[in-house]
Amino acid sequence: MLTIAFDNSYARDLEGLYLPWQGAVVPDPAMVWLNEGLAEELGLDPEALRSPEGVAMLAGSAMPEGAAPLAMAYAGHQFGGFSPQLGDGRALLVGEVLNRQGQRRDIHLKGSGKTPFSRGGDGKAGLGPVLREVLIGEAMHALGIPTTRALAATTTGETVWREKPQIGSVLARVADSHLRVGTFQFFYARQETARLRQLADYTIARHYPELVGTDDRYLAFYHAVIARQMALIAQWVGVGFVHGVMNTDNCAISGETIDYGPCAFIDAHDPASVFSSIDTQGRYAFGNQPVLARWNLARLGETLMTLIAPEDPQQALPEVQSALEAAEIRYDTLRRKKFGAKLGVSEVDDALIDGFLNMLTAQSADFTLAFRKLGQAARGDDAPLIAHLNDDPRLFAWLETWRARLDAADKMDAVNPIYIPRNHRVEEALSAAQTGDLAPFLRLLSAVSDPFTKREGFEDLEGPAPAGWGDYVTYCGT
Repeated sequence: MLTIAFDNSYARDLEGLYLPWQGAVVPDPAMVWLNEGLAEELGLDPEALRSPEGVAMLAGSAMPEGAAPLAMAYAGHQFGGFSPQLGDGRALLVGEVLNRQGQRRDIHLKGSGKTPFSRGGDGKAGLGPVLREVLIGEAMHALGIPTTRALAATTTGETVWREKPQIGSVLARVADSHLRVGTFQFFYARQETARLRQLADYTIARHYPELVGTDDRYLAFYHAVIARQMALIAQWVGVGFVHGVMNTDNCAISGETIDYGPCAFIDAHDPASVFSSIDTQGRYAFGNQPVLARWNLARLGETLMTLIAPEDPQQALPEVQSALEAAEIRYDTLRRKKFGAKLGVSEVDDALIDGFLNMLTAQSADFTLAFRKLGQAARGDDAPLIAHLNDDPRLFAWLETWRARLDAADKMDAVNPIYIPRNHRVEEALSAAQTGDLAPFLRLLSAVSDPFTKREGFEDLEGPAPAGWGDYVTYCGT
């Protein structure tokens, strides 16, 4: 029997920011993949989740006692244009649980059917996009990057129509919360200050409890969100991750990576890398992510000004601007720390970092492999790196400067992954899964879940796509 100890604070405390809703009843729900380790962290019984009642919940068809399924409301800037009402168009918050460490975690579904926020969509998801989110999210978790995580992937027994027919599927994911910048924009756009304050106080209590009751809590909250976001983006850039759709409704207040749609990992290093089919202007290119994160945070700052200075919100403007200026400095510091570790240099500067990255860009060199080969150079073997950078004439002078400052060579391999979700391997795995063959998916998932440990027989997962594979394009539905 499926028994879950839900404690649904969002449903209790934030009336007006959601609509109670039930998922669509599906004809034949079936388990495809279950994250047993995560289930146990949440205090859930994996065998109960595999039961018919568990699969029905994970597919959105039927809810156990204590669940409070709801569609969350939020607004958002999408590619710079503001939509005052977006919301969960194909998703449901099932409820919240306290994990074995006492941390509050959302259980959330994607692909569970239409909601009042669907805006003409069918509310469904295909198996490929669901398994993609499993792969990318688990890879990010293994890389130490804050992220939502997949709990389960189920099929529904339906066909979902996109560019071509797909196997209907539902993703169950877990997060510290699904509160977004767009959640704050929802009430701000409606000038509902009392509810905006209620939302802010709830969010502070949930994510920043040390600020509860303090006089300047809304400004301190803003600084705290900025700190988490800047740390997150520095980690993205350090592994070559491109989110692809950094709209304000995809910017989580918790500091987690959320919504793996048109995302990808770069092969060749290029700040202009774009993979999303709809990002025709390169707004969310790899190198633009720090700037766009600050833009999103500026939008959050706008919503908080009326709470920071209720008598005259404009008086809060200097404080908000100062926080954003500090965000740039904070990001630069975090970037140096991240790349310093990757280079094995404690006292690093931008010149050393950028000197290496500029060579990678000029030579269209693979980003991930370059740092592993640099680790070989730290152990005295320069040849692989020299070959990787095509004898770039700047390399020898750079190596001399780098070696004079190298002081953490033994730690480099622990921060420079061998395995990332290479785009061509992801597509191969998802294509095979559509035909019923999960072996490539499970093999790739195994590799990216332990990204720093070299494994015999996995050499084909280490390198970039072969020449002639073509440009990689992702879509919001993927």
